[in-house]
Order: sequence, then C-alpha cells, then structure tokens
Amino acid sequence: MSGQLTYENWDQEKVRQILEQHSDYLEILKWALEHYHDEIIYACSFGAEGMVMLDILSKLPRSAPVIFLDTGLHFPETYQLIEKAKRRYPSLKISMVKPKLTLEEQKARYGDSLWKKNPDLCCHIRKVLPMQDALKNAKAWISGLRREQSPSRKNIQFINRDEKFKKIKICPLIHWTWEDILTYIRLHKLPYNPLHDRGYPSIGCAPCTRPVSDGEDFRAGRWSGHNKTECGLHGNE
Repeated sequence: MSGQLTYENWDQEKVRQILEQHSDYLEILKWALEHYHDEIIYACSFGAEGMVMLDILSKLPRSAPVIFLDTGLHFPETYQLIEKAKRRYPSLKISMVKPKLTLEEQKARYGDSLWKKNPDLCCHIRKVLPMQDALKNAKAWISGLRREQSPSRKNIQFINRDEKFKKIKICPLIHWTWEDILTYIRLHKLPYNPLHDRGYPSIGCAPCTRPVSDGEDFRAGRWSGHNKTECGLHGNE
C-alpha cells in the first residue's frame, strides 16, 4: 500500500489492511509513528492512561511531540505531575498549549466562572480552539481513549477518521481496562496523579471535576450537574 492515509483520502479497505498487519496497541502505535513521521502529535491529559502512553512512547525508536492543553484551570497535582514527567522522560518534547484568551480576558468578555454558566463554550475556548491550532501542521494525532471509559467511547477504533478536527486519530489503548492501566503503572513504577487514589479516575479542570461514587462510570465526575460528558475534543466516537 502506497500513499499516506489522511482524513481527505480515507479508505476503509486500506484501514482494514493496515489493521490486519498491525493488530495490537504497540504495532498500531509503531505504524502510526512511522507512517506520519513529523506530522503526528500526542495530546496527553496526564491522566493514568497518559502516563502509560508516555512511558511506551519513550521506549520506541520514533516518538511524537507531546502537547498538554493548559486551560489554566487544572489541579495543582496535574501540573506537578507534568514536571515529574518532563524530568523522567527528557527525550520527549512536552509542550504546554494555552488558549489565546487568558482567564482574566475570558472573564471580562463572558463574565465570571464561564465553566458554570456555559461549560461547552468554556471548553471550546480553552481546549478545542487551542487543539485546532496545535493540529494545523499535523495529519494525525494520538489519544489515550479507552472503550471502557464511557458509553460514548465504546465504538472507538485503533484508527479513526476524526470528524472534529478533520485528521486521523490513533487510539492504541482502546482495549485496555482500568485495571490494565493501573497494573502497568505499578509494574513500571510510573508517577501518576494522586487524585486517582482519591476517587478521580478521570481528571480534568478542577472546577468541573469531582470524585465518582461506586457504580458510576469513569467520567461521571466530569461536568457534574450538566448534560455534558465530553470536552469537545472527542465528539464523534
């Protein structure tokens, strides 16, 4: 098969052939890094899945630039973990991508605590628009999404035609369970966000994240009280 797989020339038969030759998480990740070279990035949230992905990437001969969408509203523990990751993986290029609007400018334009009044708009300003900018020169991006995380993610594939950003989205960890993630972290002694030990399986911005209760899905603590389960980055799963 010749030619690069892109959003514009998406070919389901070509994807099927790729998956026949690359059938697990590591094979598909290696394929993506080789196939897209310097036109692929990894968008890392620095949750537990993110730390697993960083560790895997650090061990491969070819990697990808790592970006973190820094809304300015994350938990202190998240920012502390990012600094630990930078020290542990000096070979990885980890960049903080910030919104064009500061929190003060956002407050002046939209009022105080926009995340309470209109969380979709807040996420659009502070996550979606910065992601669009970060992907301008990329053909593909890597995500740590897992099917187990929520009903809205149960149909994600290793290779996805991302309608949101008009790119190819690679999701190597779709078949991993939460226990798989935690086992990998323990075996490899990875740093991780201590909020995971306090009932936060999914960690986003501090004002919009709460611990989950027994029986709730992994993302029930995000935007609690709003009819919202995604920040807008993963709108087509």
